[in-house]
Amino acid sequence: MTNSEIAAVFDRVADLLEYQGGNVFRVRAYRNAAHTIGGLVEPLATVRSDEDRALTDLEGIGDDLADKIEVLLDTGRLPLLEELKTQVPAAAFELMRVPGLGPKKVKQLVDTLGIDSLEALEQACREKRVEGVKGFGAKTQAAILDNIAFAKDPAHARMLWNDADAIIQDILGWMRTCPQARQVEGAGSWRRGRETVGDLDVVVDSHAAAAVMDHLERWPGLAAVLQRGDTKTSIRGPQDMQIDLRVVAEESFGAALQYFTGSKEHNVKLRSRARDRGLTINEYGVHRLSTAAPPARGDAIAGRSEADIYEAVGLPWIPPELREGGDEIERAELGRLPTLVELADIRGDLHMHTTATDGEDTLADMVRAAIDRGLEYVAITDHGQRVTMARGLDRTRLLKQWDEIDRLNESLASDGHSPITVLKGIEVDMLEKGGLDLPDDVLALADWVVASLHYGQQQPRDRITARIVEAIENPFVRVIGHPTGRLLNRRPAYDVDMAAVIDAAARTGTFLEINANPWRLDLDDRHAAAARTAGVPLVISTDAHSTRGLDMMRCGVLQARRGGLEKGDVANTRSLADLRRLMAKKG
Repeated sequence: MTNSEIAAVFDRVADLLEYQGGNVFRVRAYRNAAHTIGGLVEPLATVRSDEDRALTDLEGIGDDLADKIEVLLDTGRLPLLEELKTQVPAAAFELMRVPGLGPKKVKQLVDTLGIDSLEALEQACREKRVEGVKGFGAKTQAAILDNIAFAKDPAHARMLWNDADAIIQDILGWMRTCPQARQVEGAGSWRRGRETVGDLDVVVDSHAAAAVMDHLERWPGLAAVLQRGDTKTSIRGPQDMQIDLRVVAEESFGAALQYFTGSKEHNVKLRSRARDRGLTINEYGVHRLSTAAPPARGDAIAGRSEADIYEAVGLPWIPPELREGGDEIERAELGRLPTLVELADIRGDLHMHTTATDGEDTLADMVRAAIDRGLEYVAITDHGQRVTMARGLDRTRLLKQWDEIDRLNESLASDGHSPITVLKGIEVDMLEKGGLDLPDDVLALADWVVASLHYGQQQPRDRITARIVEAIENPFVRVIGHPTGRLLNRRPAYDVDMAAVIDAAARTGTFLEINANPWRLDLDDRHAAAARTAGVPLVISTDAHSTRGLDMMRCGVLQARRGGLEKGDVANTRSLADLRRLMAKKG
């Protein structure tokens, strides 16, 4: 099993235990374990196979959880989860997909109103029966009704890109060990970097299709073979993900990779352009149009590489992240495709948390991990005092942390050359009634201030917009963190006028964040592109709550690429001196 699968199992166990009113510490142990495992880059199977390490070395993993991980790795099943599933109504799982409905609230609805489906919940809300349940009320009922459509949308049942990436990297590694496979690449929405992925596509160049498909069927992650033909196999893999593998000849590999990468809208435009030039494009290559029989596969004028396909219709190669059927073909024709930002361009990370609030690792741990990743500067941005559930910092504790950062910087530079600069930062909260949760005289002492909205997310559009614009206009706020507040598959964005937010950021020189957390990826690609067009400086930050979280920078960079951002559009690709000069332009 993959790390994300095991994390999902532990999360589900925690949900079911909480539904049953289980011991709070036991529930928390499973939640923390799921969080730890979900953030690991290294497979748990690799940790287990290392004689010098133990699963219990991982934060929050004791002997009992380590034993359960062993069982999952060996069998793909957890008897405890199967037992709990028999004790909880099936409808509970469906109801828990509604944002804001946790296990305890779902149990109340099931026990009190007999709710057994989303449709029944919707009907109960419309009949105003939910507001009569203890602990709910009219506001909660209205919020549930608004969020039911979100839970019903099939798009919100798709897998996060980061989780899909773990699966496809495993299968690509496996398929590249096949002696008969010459080229192996992933395609589809995963290759385009979509925030969520519905299924996975793999394209293989080989002259021995049967041998390649046999090799796939020996993949340890395979759960079932769904369909097998002469050149295509569909399987069910981890977390019920469908994986389609297609085997093509070498002369068609580029055409197949382009075709199955998509998007559908991009391919329609590309085929239309080909027809205008007397050509036709399919997964086998580019052919000349003919009134005679359909072209034979061996008659292609292009197909070995994607670059050949685009060149045949008079275009440069278009990066997969841009292939969504927008204006990418027109921009390519005019020679205006961006040179997209890359992970190697990032020089600093400007949003992260430590054990001072809700982080898992200490200040020293986070800085050491940043040095290991080659970063030149970081900002430590623990929560301000409003976020009480994260033990947010008041003035006294914050100033104490900043003194610690000063001492750390002095220590790092003791030999005359510091490997990194640690910025004194804070993530302040935008208060529901306006203002920030720490005063300006404190913020004036900071190197970097992130302002975020964590509470009052159900306020009207004009109120939320006003709160964000007010924060943007604060002279000490440098960046707005996760500007729309969404959590993919979990919570929709709050209702905010992003055009007004982007306009205010452009006017004041305030940065906007692309939050790299795989659940957030906020800003989305559309808003990132709009901010870029408006001249707003953007930063890509991890919002890491552990050293592992620093590795999620790649997800944020991918999101930026989908928005068409170049290196110069991203502020933290600059040196610290250049970043400070850009910060000084805020007016």
